[in-house]
Amino acid sequence: FGILIAYTLNPLTVWLERIRIPRLLAVVLVMAVILGGAMGGANSLRSEFQSIVEQLPVATQKLSKALIKMRGGKHDALEQMQAAATEIERAAGQAAGAAARKAAPAVAASPPFSLSSWLWASSIGALAFIGQVTVVIFLVFFILASGDTFKRKLVKLTGPSLSSKKITVNILNDINSSIQKYMFMLLVTNGLLSVLMWAMLRAVGLENAGAWAVAAGLVHVIPYFGPLLTAGALGLAAFMQFGNFPMMLLVSGMSLAVATLIGTFVTTWMTGRIARMNPAAVFVGLLFWGWLWGISGLLLGIPMIVIIKVISEHVEDMQPLAELLGE
Repeated sequence: FGILIAYTLNPLTVWLERIRIPRLLAVVLVMAVILGGAMGGANSLRSEFQSIVEQLPVATQKLSKALIKMRGGKHDALEQMQAAATEIERAAGQAAGAAARKAAPAVAASPPFSLSSWLWASSIGALAFIGQVTVVIFLVFFILASGDTFKRKLVKLTGPSLSSKKITVNILNDINSSIQKYMFMLLVTNGLLSVLMWAMLRAVGLENAGAWAVAAGLVHVIPYFGPLLTAGALGLAAFMQFGNFPMMLLVSGMSLAVATLIGTFVTTWMTGRIARMNPAAVFVGLLFWGWLWGISGLLLGIPMIVIIKVISEHVEDMQPLAELLGE
């Protein structure tokens, strides 16, 4: 993430250098503006996001009751199977407990659920996330401050051959150009999606439209899966507010329609101009990186595939891979 963000912010730093601002000061200015803008935007929407989080438990309970009421109070086959599995598990647990008491009567029972322990574990997870974000910020700072140092070192490490150095320079330049164009494409498409989503949510009268629009733009960074997650969350919010399934389906459908519109026309057109990729190969690559790194893999999947494709196009032994990834 640090390297990807540094690639994205490098053109701004270079532009500031051209107007005779020292590199280190330019990096500080760029990062201060980016972080300040992000914190300001988050602070302005803090109340809306807090309202959304507070409504989540009530929304899930309300949806569950509505589903039961819609079925006339009857449990479906899945719930019956779950109930049967619970009974079997309870019986097995009782049998195992009885056997354990006979074998070792002095063994103490397992402690009950502790709210304080759960809160402590959640706090540790939040602190770990904050620590990772801090590391990424510092890594971006040092990579930007170093300029072309690592690029020159990589060229030097390729050996004395002039042809090897030339190939390395071409690879690095193409990677730099492709990543910057890809990030620009994300900025344009996700910004446009947020604006359209905000207008659509305001039109139907959904509360906290600004927060939902920003969240939809951020989640849309995850290809394929992001729009589905957004549609599900917006549908739940619509059901919580309006209390009926038609509005829930309407808001979810409109969300998918906006995401499909942006993805079909804007994203496809811009991606074709950036790097002509095979959609099937990209989807398989996303599955691989998602399996390997989870959500982070889905976010970094396409940049990784673009980098692999660029390298494959310049290395003779990797030409078959470039052919598979290309259109």
